Amino acid sequence: MNVQGLTGARVLLGVSGGIAAYKAAELVRRLGDAGAEVRVVLTANAARFVTALTFQALSGNPVRSSLWDESAEAAMSHIELARWADEVLIAPASADCIARLAHGHADDLLTTICLASAAAVSVAPAMNQQMWAHAATQANLALLRERGVRVFGPGSGSQACGDIGAGRLLEAGAIVAELIAARGPRALAGLNFLVSAGPTYEDIDPVRFIGNRSSGRMGFAIAEAAAQQGAAVTLIAGPVALATPAGMTRVDVRSAREMRDAVLAQAARNDVFVSAAAVADFRPQIMAPQKLKKTGGALELSLVQNPDILAEVAALPQRPFLVGFAAETENVEEYARAKLERKRLDLIAANQVGAGLGFEQGDNALLLLWPGGGREQLARADKRDLARRLVARIGEQWRAAREHT
Repeated sequence: MNVQGLTGARVLLGVSGGIAAYKAAELVRRLGDAGAEVRVVLTANAARFVTALTFQALSGNPVRSSLWDESAEAAMSHIELARWADEVLIAPASADCIARLAHGHADDLLTTICLASAAAVSVAPAMNQQMWAHAATQANLALLRERGVRVFGPGSGSQACGDIGAGRLLEAGAIVAELIAARGPRALAGLNFLVSAGPTYEDIDPVRFIGNRSSGRMGFAIAEAAAQQGAAVTLIAGPVALATPAGMTRVDVRSAREMRDAVLAQAARNDVFVSAAAVADFRPQIMAPQKLKKTGGALELSLVQNPDILAEVAALPQRPFLVGFAAETENVEEYARAKLERKRLDLIAANQVGAGLGFEQGDNALLLLWPGGGREQLARADKRDLARRLVARIGEQWRAAREHT
């Protein structure tokens, strides 16, 4: 990590309540090592886990914890702090803190500063794995992301409560690295990214369809990561229940043929196409105009093959850098390498699916392969973390390909 990557940055570190609050002390030290000036605000619950004196000694600045500090608030110190910061980083960010931020509460010093400041805001969540997975928490995070709040992590592993899963606070070094990357030169500035995400639905009749279990999370995370790195992103989304990440154009489709038309309309004007959608391979040959009724016997469907979108894009006279996905239940590397070569891809991301892996999960693991024997294993992590690492690799491979043309 660039040890001076935050030189001159004024970082207001908010520490919310939770056992991970003790890790914020190391974070203050790491932020200082990276060149930042740090001031710390503790929530009332955080002060039950850690003391202000610790953070004052590490930061060299007074620590604030209350809106009702008469000596500080006589000079409207919460407004002074809001104006002083050019980065607000909340780590750990508890489920309660995230909920209050998402809904615009200003009932303590930290949330008041967040509303009163024009600074960039980042949160590093830390909570029990079930709290992290809860629909309310995910909806609150989606709201924050729509407003441009950065979300760092969480990591996955054993937790203080004894559970295992996503929800661990990222290590201090990783949080600082994320903050440096977010503030630094954006590696994909000037590039146009086209990303497809989610499933396709192939209608049997007006009521029923053939589909798959893709949630679209991986594709949306890739689109978000590319936009954060400066790319102009067009996201083509199948039927998913996900909010559009900030800073991109979204096109909604339902069927494979609709997705094919949308992709081909955009592909030639893009530098990179990431085909993360789980496109149905087959569709009913005929869609029944009315709901099919039970007849007491078997229902036979005649299926025809859907267009191969990647193959069509690969055949374009002016084709973008092509990134495909391979979701496999066995022989993952073998099948992915074969797909890479057969479809003339520039990179493929392969993952094992089934038995709690891949689809409908908040985390994943990826094996990246590219021509010439290139290989990189990305260990199981939150899909947004994986997306950032995948997008970084895409950028490197795109630049390498340009140098050889």
